[in-house]
Amino acid sequence: MSSDNPKRALFEGFAEVAKALAHGRRLEILELLAQGERSVEAVAGRIGLPVANVSQHLRLMRRNGLLASRPDGKRVLYRLSDPAVLDLAGALRRVAERNFAEVRDVIGGYFQRRDTLEPVSRAELARRLRAGLVTVLDVRPQDEYAAGHLPKAMNIPLAELQRRLRELPKAREIVAYCRGPYCVLAFEAVALLRRRGFKARRLQDGFPEWKRAGLAVRTSPAR
Repeated sequence: MSSDNPKRALFEGFAEVAKALAHGRRLEILELLAQGERSVEAVAGRIGLPVANVSQHLRLMRRNGLLASRPDGKRVLYRLSDPAVLDLAGALRRVAERNFAEVRDVIGGYFQRRDTLEPVSRAELARRLRAGLVTVLDVRPQDEYAAGHLPKAMNIPLAELQRRLRELPKAREIVAYCRGPYCVLAFEAVALLRRRGFKARRLQDGFPEWKRAGLAVRTSPAR
């Protein structure tokens, strides 16, 4: 970056960070890493990309300040470099929701067809948790739940939900959550639960946003 014009140099630096976000799969990787640090291989397996491709995305985002990494034996583990990265992705999402027609079309199609009820806010869920009025359901994979979850949350990954419905009480409302505001897992879980006669809603966002807000979280031993 040129130092002849300091403000221009800053803007060029900001633009480089923005470029690192300018790929849908990178945003998907950020959502995953917001659940906890992962190896290249683990990220590739979870999002369905070749390891070489994922490695390129991770290195680029690390180079531009979005990610940090550390060695772990023969592996390299990646994580968000700063909690503000989550805020940056959230701001991008909100601008797109309000102003980009293609995004509004997807929200009005897939997502709103599966969930027409108002989602539960973090503040409302925190109050209802304290009062013992709700069952909280984490539908992420078990390793993500073990790395961090909401207090008193049950973990039933979406793939197991159909056969484990008997574990859930029908007498009170269930609030499901997963990785973020548009994590498909929670939408699909709520749709399934309602079809089977449960009173179910979803959390407005997900575990990373709950943690970022300074609300209590728990960890569990990995199975």
